Amino acid sequence: MNLIIQATHTIAATQLDHLAGLSQSSKCEQIDERAYRLTDALVHPGIAPYCLANQLDYGFVPRNRSLKDIGLVVMDMDSTLITIECIDEIADMQGLKPQVSAITEAAMRGEMDFAESLRRRVALLEGLDEHALQRVYDERLQLSPGADIMLEALQSRGIKTLLVSGGFLFFTERLKPRLKLDYTHANTLEIKNGKLTGKVLGQILDAQGKADWLVKIRDELKLKPDQVIAMGDGANDLKMMAQAGISIAYHAKPVVREQASYALNFVGLDGLVNLLAD
Repeated sequence: MNLIIQATHTIAATQLDHLAGLSQSSKCEQIDERAYRLTDALVHPGIAPYCLANQLDYGFVPRNRSLKDIGLVVMDMDSTLITIECIDEIADMQGLKPQVSAITEAAMRGEMDFAESLRRRVALLEGLDEHALQRVYDERLQLSPGADIMLEALQSRGIKTLLVSGGFLFFTERLKPRLKLDYTHANTLEIKNGKLTGKVLGQILDAQGKADWLVKIRDELKLKPDQVIAMGDGANDLKMMAQAGISIAYHAKPVVREQASYALNFVGLDGLVNLLAD
């Protein structure tokens, strides 16, 4: 296995030496300015706590595994591809952000059924002017660090991208052309006479819906599960991530980190590129 070590800060030589000792690796290769590969590494119980204490992200990757093996990357939107939870920011326009955020957090931790949580949150938005959605997009929506680098790396290799969100079509439809994404799918807010009705149109795209979309696109592209990467941060991403050969928890809730193939707790989305560097 290769042990990939990366961080948002300069990694000290002493830290790399310590990890090389724990993993019994005799060779260290620099991947990027703040990313390294320790080759022929062995798993050691001291690696995880050491990396956490020193704000290092790590991952054991099979020696010949890289992005060249991947045909599709599936991403969650809120708090993964972008830094915000869109519904929380919409609620802020109504002065209801604390109430909506509390429900969002409970759902992302897996303490509440996602579809029910979405209905409850959207109901609180009843009567809000539809222009609030554009304001959130224009004023508050930002890509997560490293998103541009990650997408450029994927697209340059011909890897298809799917953005599948329990959030809203209003945002995914705008991100699709902006970021040159291949596929997007999300929920649709009902709007009448320029106002949000507090309802979602059609069947809610929940955890199973996300998984179904991954499988749908995977099958259309005639890919095997091990040619697919899925990234997310909340409990409603777990079923989707289970359908992918590689799952990545991005700045995620504990329940997601525990079940993912890899966790990026500190670095940006470009950490995916370093993790599976050619």
